[in-house]
Amino acid sequence: MTMAASVVASQYLQYESRISYLTLILGALAALPVAYFRGWHWGLGILIGSALAWLNFRWLKQGLDAFTEAATAQSNKTDVKVPVLTYFKALFRYGLIALAVYVIFKYLNVPVLSMILGLCALGAATIVVSVHSIVYPQE
Repeated sequence: MTMAASVVASQYLQYESRISYLTLILGALAALPVAYFRGWHWGLGILIGSALAWLNFRWLKQGLDAFTEAATAQSNKTDVKVPVLTYFKALFRYGLIALAVYVIFKYLNVPVLSMILGLCALGAATIVVSVHSIVYPQE
């Protein structure tokens, strides 16, 4: 790996880390006023949604790392084989998140809309990190 590629890779790792913790922070910060104005069920839904978004992001990163490692390990082959378990995990995470939302909605009476809005914390964190990287570029 060249030095320039190493610098770019470390920047991406920093961005991933920032997105990861900002998802939880923004979710918690949004949950407080929502809980005050709409009730604790709504605040809990925002918090749960942001935690699920964080979990989804972590699983997505792990899945992409597995694909990258498999492709890199087999870079000189024409027929690259990715383990079937990697594909299963990539699809399974959506089902697991949907199941978690259903169970939380059904048994804790947390509004589904609040959890869906909490899932948007990942998008908000990504926007914050993107804008920060544009305003304060690292060269």
